[in-house]
Amino acid sequence: MAGAGGRIIYLTPAGRLYTQRVAEELAREEEVTLLCGRYEGIDQRIIDAFVTDELSIGDYVLSGGEVAAMAVVDSVARLVPGVITGESLEEESFSEGLLEYPHYTRPENFRGMKVPDVLLSGHHQKIRQWRLLKSIEKTMRNRPELLESESLSEEARELARQIRREGDVHGRDEGD
Repeated sequence: MAGAGGRIIYLTPAGRLYTQRVAEELAREEEVTLLCGRYEGIDQRIIDAFVTDELSIGDYVLSGGEVAAMAVVDSVARLVPGVITGESLEEESFSEGLLEYPHYTRPENFRGMKVPDVLLSGHHQKIRQWRLLKSIEKTMRNRPELLESESLSEEARELARQIRREGDVHGRDEGD
């Protein structure tokens, strides 16, 4: 009986970790139902009879699954073709297994903090390399376990090895 009419996902801290890859998988589905428990969850017989997946948005407990459901809906909906341009989705956190590089807008100088010169250079290859470097540095600082992913490019792996050889990434200036 489980799964009749599409995937039925129970949002629970006991589920497998919800990731960008899972969001991409769900965005390809025709029908997804999110089931939210409250306080202690739901009756195990409902899980056994209807639930096809159990997902957790993190290692913490909420009073109910509604907030988790909102996170899943938002992260999946933006991946449905036509919701956001494909170009906007190309260089986001997790798209290449790394966290996203820093972004800068106008003005060019904000309270003495300047946009890095390389971003103003118009040199696309140097900008691409700077973005990759900053993505790797940010990933090393905040989510180093992501650097073990099979989805990293060889260029990213080599750059990460080089950064590790050079030492601490915490002291690096964002505008390098």
